[in-house]
Amino acid sequence: MMARVTAKSAVSTTALKALRVVEAVAAKPGLSTLGEIALRAGLDKSAAHRMLATLVVAGYVNQDEASRRYGLSYHVVSLSRNLLANNEVSRLTRAALERLANDTGESIDVSILDGHETVVIQRVEGSQLVGVDFSVGDRSPLYCTSIGKAVLTWQPEAFIDEVLKGPLKRHASHTIVDPGALRAELEVIGRRGYAIDDHELSDHMRCIAAPIFERDARVRMGISISGPDNRFTLEYLDSLRPALLAATEGLTVQLGGVPHAPETV
Repeated sequence: MMARVTAKSAVSTTALKALRVVEAVAAKPGLSTLGEIALRAGLDKSAAHRMLATLVVAGYVNQDEASRRYGLSYHVVSLSRNLLANNEVSRLTRAALERLANDTGESIDVSILDGHETVVIQRVEGSQLVGVDFSVGDRSPLYCTSIGKAVLTWQPEAFIDEVLKGPLKRHASHTIVDPGALRAELEVIGRRGYAIDDHELSDHMRCIAAPIFERDARVRMGISISGPDNRFTLEYLDSLRPALLAATEGLTVQLGGVPHAPETV
C-alpha cells in the first residue's frame, strides 16, 4: 500500500538546516566565523561547515579568503528584488534615481559590490526609447565597466591587487587587460571621482558611473548611466557628468558620508 505523503513527511531537514545557516549568516552585519554561525543555527560545526560549503558553491554566501569568515552574497537580491523598496537606504536611492532619470531622460542603475562583480539592485527607466537593457540582478565584472571601476577604485589595496591578478578577459575592443594600465586608470578615477566605460564591456555601449560614499567612508555601491554608443558619445557622457555627480554626492550626504572632492586630472 502506498504511504500517504503528509506535510510533515515532505519536509527536507537538510533544506531546513541550510535555511537556518543562511539566517545565521544574515543575523550579524559583516562577517562571522564558522563557530558563531554554528551556534546561531543550533548545529555542530561539522554540519554547519557542510551547509556553508554548499551555500558558497550556490552563490548565496561568500567566504573571505583572508579571515575565512562568512557573509551573505548579494545573489539573494534576485530573490528579494520586490522587497528592496522597503529598506530606507533603498528608498533614498530610488528617489535619487528617479530625479536623475527625470533630469537626463536616461535609464539609471544602482549596483553594489559582490565579490569581483557588481550587481544591479535598483533600476529606474528613462524616457529615451533606445537604451541598454539591464535588469535588477544582472552582474558585471569590476575591471571593465564604469560602475565596476568606480567601486573598485575605493577598495582596500589588497582587494585591488587581487582583482588585478585576473584573469582579465577581453570583452570588447577597449577592455583594459594589462594590470598596470588598469591601475593607472583607477588612479585617474580616484582623482576625478567618476569612471567611464568606453567600449570596454561591449563594442556597442558606453557608460558613466560614480561611487556613493557611506558613513564609514566605504564604497559598496554607485550609480551608472549606460546607453548605445551611437547616442552615448564621449561628449554626451561628459554632459551627463554634472547631474550624475550631483546625484551621488546628494545620496552620499543623506547616508551620512562625505562626498569625494575631485582633483584636476
